[in-house]
Amino acid sequence: MYYYSNRQGRATLAPAPKDGCVPEGFYSTTNYPTFVREKDQWEQVQLQRMDAVIVKKEEGYIATKLRDVREGDLIVLGDEGVYIDAKLKDPGDPARFQFMDSEVSSEKRNELIIEDLAKSLVFEGKQMTIVCGPAVVHTGANKYMAQLIAMGYVKALLAGNAVAVHDMEQNFFGTSLGVDKDTGRQVFNGYRNHMRAINRIKLAGSIKNAVEEGTLTGGIMYELTTHNVPYVLAGSLRDDGPLPETEMNMIEAQTQYNLHLRAADMVLVMATMLHGIASGNMLPNYIPMYCIDIAPNVVTKLSDRGSDQNIGIVTDIGLFLKLLISEIKLLELERDGK
Repeated sequence: MYYYSNRQGRATLAPAPKDGCVPEGFYSTTNYPTFVREKDQWEQVQLQRMDAVIVKKEEGYIATKLRDVREGDLIVLGDEGVYIDAKLKDPGDPARFQFMDSEVSSEKRNELIIEDLAKSLVFEGKQMTIVCGPAVVHTGANKYMAQLIAMGYVKALLAGNAVAVHDMEQNFFGTSLGVDKDTGRQVFNGYRNHMRAINRIKLAGSIKNAVEEGTLTGGIMYELTTHNVPYVLAGSLRDDGPLPETEMNMIEAQTQYNLHLRAADMVLVMATMLHGIASGNMLPNYIPMYCIDIAPNVVTKLSDRGSDQNIGIVTDIGLFLKLLISEIKLLELERDGK
């Protein structure tokens, strides 16, 4: 069932007074498919995302970040002549885009969700765009992620500087944040290892150079480089180094994230609240999103920020990825008739 606005008027347009500014009363977008009626036909808004304004251009109506608006751009005002196409939860649901409205449980049948995800990958040829935090490395889940990359099921990786640093630290020294990956114990002077990892990459000139010269021989960044899978490392205030590939211009990093997210078949958010919410804000509602985290509040918060297509899975990310790989291998055998 779908919700359509009963406002049958025509959209009101007004010019932007200056760059980065719009008239009062502007329409602010959701992540649902949105249509504008200016004359006698409804026209779908392109590049749909939440928290944008709608700009009329020669090629149509475009969801546009406020900072990208230019003086004189024609901006859609108010709700008249605009409708949202959203799947209803029940016949009485007003289908209004809203925050703080999620249902997440640690008692969901995770194995069924994993099975459905694996079927999409194996039988439908889809790939995962992964958004993750450094806990992927600290929990030992990076070995499973590297395996998924090598198997061809990852379309792109979106992460921060720390994910790459600690992944390569583990490859170089067997530690992440100085903790031994096998024993779980701090090693002597291990706190230095992430800086030593950064230094090795900077000496090589880039992660790619480190792979090609044989300095980096395994892990997430190795597999991404070897299999030509694109990645974006978005910098932050706290980054050490940073790595040569880390994009420290936040607007440019956001732009790169947006390009990969718009091309996604599905998005997996693992062990990161901020990168997950940021990615959810860029996604149109029709792109599936999975959020996997051991902390229920992280999973809930992503849905509460308007990404109600999110499927929340409260579990250990290492266990999740291990089960996903096992399910994929079983389905590959079924697909190949073995």
